[in-house]
Amino acid sequence: MTDFIYTPPDVPLAVLFADDHIVVADKPSGLLSVPGRGDDRADCLINRLRDVYADILLVHRLDLDTSGVMIFARTKPAQAFLGQQFEQRLTKKIYLARVWGQVAAEAGRVDLPLIVDWPNRPRQHVDHATGKPSQTDWRVLRREVAETRMRLTPLTGRSHQLRVHMQALGHVILGDPLYAQGPAADFPRLMLHADSLKIRHPDSGTAMTFAAVCPF
Repeated sequence: MTDFIYTPPDVPLAVLFADDHIVVADKPSGLLSVPGRGDDRADCLINRLRDVYADILLVHRLDLDTSGVMIFARTKPAQAFLGQQFEQRLTKKIYLARVWGQVAAEAGRVDLPLIVDWPNRPRQHVDHATGKPSQTDWRVLRREVAETRMRLTPLTGRSHQLRVHMQALGHVILGDPLYAQGPAADFPRLMLHADSLKIRHPDSGTAMTFAAVCPF
């Protein structure tokens, strides 16, 4: 990754919902969630939102190459309330993905512990001895000749969890710059999208679901 050149997409800000407590946005693929190291990686979703909502606060992240729903807080109490929901696994996150090959079964669960692959950071890998518990439910939506469209529901929130779990399943996510090889890597972007997110509103306590249209 040393030769990686960050070229954030020049697209309009897509705000899905905003009130005095939260802001929900649709992050495009190729845009950092938060600033990276160096001035050349300062452009990111939270900074773009801060130009409109000066009080914006981080709650969670999406990988650079993943698109879709992200929620931010506008007050410290809202940030703490939402953060607790993520930590206690009270949110419901659904992702859409296109993966390599035809997945034979209709649905299943990947239950494989993950840990950072230190010599090859930021890659993660399965490690039954020292990995952290990680579970992903999956369901086939549609099969094509050489790929499968899937719905992925992470039950835990490990780094690169969906990407490594699909690789371990034998069906890597198309366009993955870290885990795909050969024809599976030859796509314009990572075919992974955070389709919807269900949370409880930090002020009213009402259950709310936010969705972003899948671009692939």
